Amino acid sequence: MLILYQRCAAVDIGKDVIAVAVRLPGDGPEHRQTIKRTFKTFYGVLKHAARWLTEQQVTHVAMEATGIYSMPVYHALIEHGQFEKVLVCNAGHVRNVPGRKTDLSDAEWLVHLLECGLLRGSFIPPAQIKAARDVIRYRTKLTESRTSELQRLGNVLQDAGIKVDSVASKITTQSVRAMVEALIDGERRPLLLAELAKGKMRAKIPDLQRALEGRFDDHHALMCRLHLDHLDHLEEMIARLDTQIEDMMQPFRAQRELLTTIPGIGPFAAAAVISEAGADIAETFPSAGQFASWIGVCPGNHESAGKRHSGKPRKGNQHLQHVLVECGWAASRTPGYLQSLYRWHVRKFGGSRNPTAKNKAVVAVAHKLAIIIWHVLATGKPYTDLGADYLDRRLDPAKETRRLIARLQALGHTVTIEPAA
Repeated sequence: MLILYQRCAAVDIGKDVIAVAVRLPGDGPEHRQTIKRTFKTFYGVLKHAARWLTEQQVTHVAMEATGIYSMPVYHALIEHGQFEKVLVCNAGHVRNVPGRKTDLSDAEWLVHLLECGLLRGSFIPPAQIKAARDVIRYRTKLTESRTSELQRLGNVLQDAGIKVDSVASKITTQSVRAMVEALIDGERRPLLLAELAKGKMRAKIPDLQRALEGRFDDHHALMCRLHLDHLDHLEEMIARLDTQIEDMMQPFRAQRELLTTIPGIGPFAAAAVISEAGADIAETFPSAGQFASWIGVCPGNHESAGKRHSGKPRKGNQHLQHVLVECGWAASRTPGYLQSLYRWHVRKFGGSRNPTAKNKAVVAVAHKLAIIIWHVLATGKPYTDLGADYLDRRLDPAKETRRLIARLQALGHTVTIEPAA
């Protein structure tokens, strides 16, 4: 095959050792030679490896994406080497042929692909975006932990026969918190516990009195105390991260404000989009379709022998995928074009009685949101809604009339059409 890069290298990354294969001009087959070495993954050794590759006049370096282990290697090459390009490749795209499996053979296979220009690098965000991404992802994890802790608290109350969540809308209200605190402090009289209700909850005091009569003992008090303390700690950490996110998003205020003009996307979702995809989205993703494919919210394309076997979406960026699906649910409750698109897809996939129709429809809305996000950030113009009647205006009246007549006839009706006055 045609050699595109005369001096290139590939790195197979492990936790403790990296294997490096370098392809250079030489006297071997096809006048090429391969040099293979291993290095420890201590950062000082990685800097030495970067300088050694620079001494070999290497211009391009490739490595497999191996999670957190590939990051120190990547940064050592970027900061202490002089290369035209450093590629971090999807490991699933560069799998070696079956046979002898060693780290050095994997590195050699990777460098052969690189010298022929067969590798494509993944998106590596700038340091500022990467820092915001870490903080936002951690906040998401803490939010999930808070939800799990609330479920554990509810389970303890259920075990004690306290059915307060059957009367209150949720156990996070101030009234329920006061009742649980009183139970922990030793109060067991249902009437006095129900009197702790506040605001609109006081209208439910008779029901609360019945719901608060149970078998709450010292064990339940201990567990509830631990769960409440953990919830308070999680709330404090989430509040600190919210402040940090606001500070980190200041350089991207313009892009964030543009994203919040899209229905279903709030300030936090906009920050998540920027942290995952970057602010200069058009430079990273040449088209809106590629952006949607990278996220994994567009139909897959698996065709063989003239037959399309599967339309299952690829995995993509699962963090951003989750954010856009949540935004899709929010957009489906906001009047406008996206809501009408959601309802159109629900009908297309079998109607609201079909248990999977709504889930499929919201993924379609998430796909549309990805397209809108790309255009909004690429053009720098706010979102302009097409209107709730946009899909109706695009219908062919004659074709829609024939469809409706055929539907009524299939239901056993005789249809007669008269033009409107």
